[in-house]
Parts: sequence; structure tokens; C-alpha cells
Amino acid sequence: MNYFSSNFKLGILGGGQLGKMLLYNTRKFDIYTCVLEAAEDAPCKIACDEFHLGNLLDYDAVYNFGKQVDVLTIEIENVNVDALEDLEKEGVNVYPSSKTLQTIQNKAKQKLFYVDHNLPTAPFSRFAYLSEIEDAINNGGLNFPFVWKAAQFGYDGNGVKVVRELSDLEGLPKGECIAETLVPFKNELAVIVARNVSGETKTYPVVEMEFHPEANQVEYVICPARIDDTVAKKAQEVALNTSKAFNHVGLLAVEMFQTKDDQILINEVAPRPHNSGHQSIEASYTSQFEQHIRAILNLPLGRTDSKVGGVMVNLVGAEGYKGNVVYQNIETIMHMDGVTPHIYGKKQTRPFRKMGHVTIVNEDLNEARKIAEQVKSTIKVISE
Repeated sequence: MNYFSSNFKLGILGGGQLGKMLLYNTRKFDIYTCVLEAAEDAPCKIACDEFHLGNLLDYDAVYNFGKQVDVLTIEIENVNVDALEDLEKEGVNVYPSSKTLQTIQNKAKQKLFYVDHNLPTAPFSRFAYLSEIEDAINNGGLNFPFVWKAAQFGYDGNGVKVVRELSDLEGLPKGECIAETLVPFKNELAVIVARNVSGETKTYPVVEMEFHPEANQVEYVICPARIDDTVAKKAQEVALNTSKAFNHVGLLAVEMFQTKDDQILINEVAPRPHNSGHQSIEASYTSQFEQHIRAILNLPLGRTDSKVGGVMVNLVGAEGYKGNVVYQNIETIMHMDGVTPHIYGKKQTRPFRKMGHVTIVNEDLNEARKIAEQVKSTIKVISE
């Protein structure tokens, strides 16, 4: 199949920043792209060949869009899988598959998948309704503390809460959820696995994620993770086994806990480019976004090792600001060595909304981490 400067069409479901960064690479290769997204002012709009407005959870919107493309991929999991399943039956190549998405979309199904495939994960219980959790606590079937997770539609720290007492359940959505044992961990790690249609597989180096305590969002991603080689090997092995179990095509980001006794437990996965791989744009031989394109088009995978140590800082809307965005002190951080800002193109800011990221590269990882701290305290995402 000739993908380059031809009439081949690649479809992307979702028009956010991940899609926009995928499009840097389709532009580089001159691959014709169509994007489906519900928001008129989506970041992808400026970079694709065709922009289609439509709800990603609407069967007809996804099905009709998919009929117009040769290969269909996603930049967000919350899409209509019934439409994808029908498109697959009709010969459209959909990566990741509808089957993979169906499992991953629901946290309870995702956890059961790990159990069924002997993949290590924290113990959990599944509940159809929030009220069942209270019953389980009252009859001794569930002990504090635990982590509540909504089964559907959680993202970026939404749909997750540490529950230490009964009152912590107040105000949570009433529907299907899981209660997961709170794991005492040393580190949160992630490994991105790339797998193309022919089954060629490569893993990126293990990264370490530092989280914002209130927002439960990643604040820093550090690559490579500052961990023991044996732990890193174990993490990559778990990630590879997970990718094999799903038999998925494209990228699979596997988020994991490193426990106090150096066990690796899977937290959750994302079958697409991921926040834990953004530093790869500047720090790796092949960025995660280029790799995703290579994988879904069954092209040879690129090198995954890093040229240099990289740290990524998320730029999120400052608390107390809503409205037209202003990146305060952005010139100041651009004076710093090895610092590259990526602005996603969202015109409106609100507290904790992901508005961009900054990559810091340096031969010395500890130095990069120090500069990242300076970047974090210098640039502010505020409004007019």
C-alpha cells in the first residue's frame, strides 16, 4: 500500500492535543488525514486535511466517518465501539481493535482482563452501584483505605478517589465502579509498547511519573526512570506481556506501580499515544507519535532508545483563572537550555485543564529535573 503522497486516507477519532501531535508526523510523511471531533475549535483542526464535526460516542457519526477512510485510529478511548466493530466487519482496518477498546473502556473489565491473563495488578472488587460499596464496608467485606474508580469515562484524575472514611464517598457518581486495594508504592512507572500489524514489537525506556497531590495529574515525567536495572527489566516484561495479551496494534501505554518490595503491578493502560511519552518528541530517536503511525500502517518500527535524558512538565491551567489563555513568562523559560514548550491550541483555560507541556533535555538527568522545577515555578497558565 502506498501511504505517501497518495489518495490513501487515515482517519483519527478525536481532535485533541494527541491528535495534533500525531498530525506533525502525518505532515512529515505527507499522509492524507481526516479527523472526527465534536468541538469546532479542536487543536487538530489546523493540521488535518479534512475536519469532520461529530460526536465520538454517536454510532452514525463514527460509522459514516469510518466508511470514508482506509485505516482508522483513535486519540481518545471514549468512542462508539459498536460502530468500530461493524466497520471492521466491512473491511476497514481499525487500530486499536474494537475488542481491545471495549475491554479498556471499562475499568472493571480491564481489571478482570489482567486477572484472566495472569498479569499482576492490585486486588479489587467490582460494584454495580456506589451504594453496594457502603454495604460491603458495613458487613466487613471491604476495608479502608481503598481507591474508588468509576468504571467508565474516567480521565486525568477524574473518576478516581482515595477513600479513607465513609464521608469520602459523598458526591461520587452512583454508577458502576471498582474498589481497589491501596497499594503502598515507591514509584509510579510507565512503559510504552509499540506493535505493528505484522507483530514487530518494541518498548520505550521505563519512565517515572511524579503526580500533583491535589489534581491527581502527572506533573513530571522522567525518562529514563531512576530505578534499578532489574526493576526496569521487570517493568518492560510486564508491559510486553500485557501488549501480547491484548494482541493490540499501535501504542500501548502501561502505567504501573513499583511496590515497596519491588513488585510491578499494572495500574491501567491506554491504547494510544500517552502523556508519559511526550518527552520522546525531543529526547528519543523516534517519537511516540511517529511510532504510532508506523505501527498502525505496518511500517518498520523506529528506534525507541533516548538520545538524551528527558523530563516533561505538564502545563495545566492555574487555579483561579478561567477564560482566554495567557502563557505568562513563556519567554523566560525559552531562555533556559534544552527547554521546548508545546502549546496545544486550546484558547480557553480553566483550573487543571491540560494546555500544553514543556520538555527539558539534558545529558544529566538530575540537572534536567532541576530545570524542570524552575520551568514549573516560572511559567503560569492564566487568563486575560
